Amino acid sequence: MSVHVRRHLFRSAAATLLAFAVATPVAFADDAAVSTHSDRHRPSDPLGRQGLIVIAHRGASGYRPEHTLEAYRLAIRQGADFIEPDLVATKDGVLVARHENEISGTTDVASRPQFANRRATKTVDGVAMTGWFTEDFTLAELKTLRAKERIPAIRPGNTRFDGLYPIPTLAEVIALVKRESRNGRRIGIYPETKHPTYFAREGRRLDGTPIHTSLGAKLVETLVAEGFTDPRRVYIQSFEFQNLIELKRTLMPGAGIDLPLVQLYDDFNEAAPYDVAYNVAHGADMAAIYGGLAQQVSGGLGAATRYGAFATEPVLAWMKANYASGVGPWKGSLLPRTTLAAPVDADGDGKAQLAGQGTGIVHPMLGWALKAGLQVHPYTLRAEETYLAQTPGGVAQSVVAEALQLYGLGAQGFFIDQPDQGVLAREIFLEVNRLRDR
Repeated sequence: MSVHVRRHLFRSAAATLLAFAVATPVAFADDAAVSTHSDRHRPSDPLGRQGLIVIAHRGASGYRPEHTLEAYRLAIRQGADFIEPDLVATKDGVLVARHENEISGTTDVASRPQFANRRATKTVDGVAMTGWFTEDFTLAELKTLRAKERIPAIRPGNTRFDGLYPIPTLAEVIALVKRESRNGRRIGIYPETKHPTYFAREGRRLDGTPIHTSLGAKLVETLVAEGFTDPRRVYIQSFEFQNLIELKRTLMPGAGIDLPLVQLYDDFNEAAPYDVAYNVAHGADMAAIYGGLAQQVSGGLGAATRYGAFATEPVLAWMKANYASGVGPWKGSLLPRTTLAAPVDADGDGKAQLAGQGTGIVHPMLGWALKAGLQVHPYTLRAEETYLAQTPGGVAQSVVAEALQLYGLGAQGFFIDQPDQGVLAREIFLEVNRLRDR
């Protein structure tokens, strides 16, 4: 085949595939479509393909209520390499998978009269909230509740599963992953410790007693007990810095394990790591807690230090050298958007819900992280129109197009609510590059 013909084929294939991905909104798949599609695009490699992974954000949460065994099982069958359980603790110290420790938005607890007196107002990470909290329930009590869709206005189709699924423990999630890892395919987990400072130092139960539970210690304890400590199959993530550093320095060495840690980033300009603010407010020895990190942050660590102060080349290099294997930035900080003057109906459903437009700017953190040797796994990709945006040129993107963009910029993976669409994007990306290399 001549060079001219190879170039023509590559350009034609790339144009066709990318035009489809960028311009075609991705609709919800019904159960039959999901099953057929996932079989067609299931990766053959145990964990990812050619270094590229798809992380099921809270399971296949675009298709089932999040953080349920059914959401995780569907994600695996759609081809996800890792499933993500957010972890909080029960009153009796068991790790369970919930997006937050306040559970009125994700369970039917508010409809259970026997638990009406558990309703409380608490301050979690500086934010007052009223509801029901996992630390006030034993595991046996939580197991009587059933999950429900967290965002029914956006995902009304998921509400048909309300009331069907219990809250899973981390041990149950690991057992599922073990069962589903067969025929040469291995699945990983990507747990997040939620509000570790609150659970370990600040939070209190209804009776006023301190929770005093280390999520990091409980996580390590459970992983060891379940025999799930292969560093190729586990990433541990957190928005806080202290608990990841503690895992690296003491908790994992004490258990004889070494797993990759991923530092999550909230909005670079608006959000601040809660552990830093808490420790500053309580006069903690910052050097003892964070080591040389404070010296890498311009102006040092303070109560108002934003995540953007940690998204610099010196900080990223220090993190890689001392504790982190990867970073998980919010996609809105990595690829900034502007707001359209008027929302657009890109999918033709009669509802104008696409309200953003990409700027074409890529935050330099991406390049600095890759230069430092860190994995980059942005969050969260979602297929619904309300979460999507136009390109700088005004073309409506699909979630597949967003995923292709991230792979093309060098990200090795991403968190996505519709894992089948992430797997499709990876197949397109690899196929386009395979044709280019011929």
